[in-house]
Amino acid sequence: MTTPEILKALSYFLFLPLTGLYYFIRLRAKMIKEKIKSAPTIELFIIFATYGALLHVVLTPFLWKWSGMSSLGAIYLILVAPIVMGIIAFKHRKTKLISYYHKWTFIAGILYFAIAPITFLSFYILIEYLRINGI
Repeated sequence: MTTPEILKALSYFLFLPLTGLYYFIRLRAKMIKEKIKSAPTIELFIIFATYGALLHVVLTPFLWKWSGMSSLGAIYLILVAPIVMGIIAFKHRKTKLISYYHKWTFIAGILYFAIAPITFLSFYILIEYLRINGI
């Protein structure tokens, strides 16, 4: 492997997930510090993981090679994530008034149903454009 390939691999497989984990831990610490009642910690972890997986799948063709793990991530995002995010949004429809964190947990759950299809459609259009133009 060349140095640029190693840097790409490190940023893609190490730095990107660690950045998401870092921000989740910071958010969790902030909720603990503010003593949020019934903090949505597990839901926020799932939201971070789902949106991180979406980013990972979108970046795969540009930074790495498509693989079986990429396919499993895409299958999760298409088949499982809508159910999980729907459950999160449904669960927090009544708790969204408890705190800012509950409100944004609800909003993040609902927004997945707009963000994921738009992302996948844009991704498909880009790939078709590149294929048609031979790029």
